[in-house]
Amino acid sequence: MITAIGIGPGDPAYMTRQGEALLAQAEVVTGFDTILQLADTLIPAAAERVALTYRNQEDKLAEVAAQHAAGRRCAALFMGDIGFSGFQLLERLERACGERVDYVPGISAAQMVAAAGRVCFDETAFVTFHRRGDLAPFKQRLVSTLQEGWNAIVIPHPWDFMPHAIAGYLVDQGVSGDQSLEVWEDLTRADQKWQGQLADCPTDFSDMSIMLIRTATPIASAV
Repeated sequence: MITAIGIGPGDPAYMTRQGEALLAQAEVVTGFDTILQLADTLIPAAAERVALTYRNQEDKLAEVAAQHAAGRRCAALFMGDIGFSGFQLLERLERACGERVDYVPGISAAQMVAAAGRVCFDETAFVTFHRRGDLAPFKQRLVSTLQEGWNAIVIPHPWDFMPHAIAGYLVDQGVSGDQSLEVWEDLTRADQKWQGQLADCPTDFSDMSIMLIRTATPIASAV
């Protein structure tokens, strides 16, 4: 058996009970090292850990697939919720296993920042740049989202398309530099927030950052 599990945004208290129960049964646990560290207290002491890096992930996932084929209970851990920015890794896991892998949803940082910022998803778009490949379609989607009057929750791409670069790109594309921006870091742990205008976005944010860009004309008010 192999199960993909979203571990939540960092604090083990935000992991679902179903995910925690399945993880407790695992004999093999894989994920990027940062994620394994965050879930450390929930991983069984006897479980074999298979740490992924961007360079070795294909080989390591093949190792996990072999363990799965041998009948061992395997868990693959994903930050937040897999559906928000983990599908590329899930697809690589499925290719290694040669079968569909079901997953247990987790709580995403996008949901946490929506709650902290008091915005609702029916007036807010979500765009993640935390992915491999061409980012151009997602950049254009973000521009269109803001021009159409939606809020936007945005996950940056470490380290080449971080909040400062995203803000600069949006201003260059004609989005107003006066638009309200919040950048949150370490949600559920430190809850640090910078708040200001798009044009004034600073450069000193970590890879645990997420952005909330508020529209000047809410959809509900425009109807």
